[in-house]
Amino acid sequence: MRQVVSKVFMVMSALCFAMPAFAQGGTTDGTNWVAVAAGIAMAIASAGCGLGQGRAAAAANEGIARNPSASGAIQTALIIGLAFIESLAIYTLLIVFVKMK
Repeated sequence: MRQVVSKVFMVMSALCFAMPAFAQGGTTDGTNWVAVAAGIAMAIASAGCGLGQGRAAAAANEGIARNPSASGAIQTALIIGLAFIESLAIYTLLIVFVKMK
């Protein structure tokens, strides 16, 4: 195991020394990499928000099913949590619009 880790670090260090060879002034193929990166970032943020909201709603439903008398408190905490989760996608969308100007 130690030999494998050692070889991985040697390859990574060789790649780090080769990095300046790829440092060019600009792209010549005309691809707007900011748009590509912004799209990927928005996709990751949306996927994370969707998963988080699904898990939060499932946990809230399970909590209400176990203790119906606490449904008011659970629902309030769920709404606040969903607002915080959704703010991640909104912040990412804001950054995409700022970067894409």
